[in-house]
Amino acid sequence: MPRPLVLVDLLSYTGTKGGMETYTRELYRQLGRMDTGLDFVALASKEGARMDLSWFPGEVIRSRISGENRFVWAFGELIGSSWHARRRGADLVHCPATLGPMWTSMPTVITLHDMLYWSHPELMTTPMYTRPVMWMERRGAANATRVITDSQVSADEIVKYLDYPRERLHVVLLAAERPDQVPVVDRGAENLLLASGQRRPHKNWERLVRSMALVEEEVRPHLVITGGRGEDPLTAVVAETGMGEWVELRGWVEDDELRGLRSRARAMVFPTLAEGFGLPVLEAMAEGLPVLASDLPVLREVGGDAALWFDPLDLESIAGAIRTVATRPEVLPAMASAGLEQAAQFSWERVAEETLGVFDLALGR
Repeated sequence: MPRPLVLVDLLSYTGTKGGMETYTRELYRQLGRMDTGLDFVALASKEGARMDLSWFPGEVIRSRISGENRFVWAFGELIGSSWHARRRGADLVHCPATLGPMWTSMPTVITLHDMLYWSHPELMTTPMYTRPVMWMERRGAANATRVITDSQVSADEIVKYLDYPRERLHVVLLAAERPDQVPVVDRGAENLLLASGQRRPHKNWERLVRSMALVEEEVRPHLVITGGRGEDPLTAVVAETGMGEWVELRGWVEDDELRGLRSRARAMVFPTLAEGFGLPVLEAMAEGLPVLASDLPVLREVGGDAALWFDPLDLESIAGAIRTVATRPEVLPAMASAGLEQAAQFSWERVAEETLGVFDLALGR
């Protein structure tokens, strides 16, 4: 009897989309190590087709659809993936990056990572895209046999904003890659903080930079902010606050460089205003890096009691957390150990097993 074929929509995979791509890559790397009873074929964007996709456990269809061109990508998500699924005789479609086809003749599973366009439209980068993205998310969810999401907070918002049936909604908490080297718990004396992420408004980088100016100069740490591409909008904020000597804007860095920065840093700062999960928190903890983070319910799901929490809207609250790790290095080993214990509760093996369970439900297996 032939094995069911799953078409995986990789049209968004371009190497520039951060956590969603980490999720897709690590999920399918792990599924490839399991006896799933399924076969997989991926539909890649033209950018993704030029990348190393050796982690994918099946054939890759190299399309001409651009994952960087929003309008072409939207057409591909709405129409292209379902056309290719029918053409290949797929039994199931999985869309791991929030958007999916408006109609399919076979069961479809969408991983809907967050509801930020609905809950925080004022924080979205390009307002003209807000309504179209909301429409696409609603259409994709309406067609989906099952929806996977990353946190209980996101699940509640999917029910609230999309009126999606809770009985067909599955929370699958993400995980962090396990480092090859033993994490460093007892950090060195370098007074360095690290922050990483794209330059989208909800990441709240401006308040982080402004809070640095409130920390006394004699104890103020050096802050490196990675992520983002092209001209950095934080350059003007750094200049205005006079933080050029203390704040370094690195832009996009490769994984090896990011791991090197984590090994040197005292702590990672995550000042976000809204998330669907908060993977950077877990990734830092898995490497023994203490975490300072926004006190949000979704991040509490991820970090438990292992992070030092602050109010992301209060500059003095952020500055107070920074001051703590800058002046009390003796607290860092305990924070690092608590973070390692927290991160150990999450694994990609569990993510893959629970996702496979959702696929089986969608297929009626």
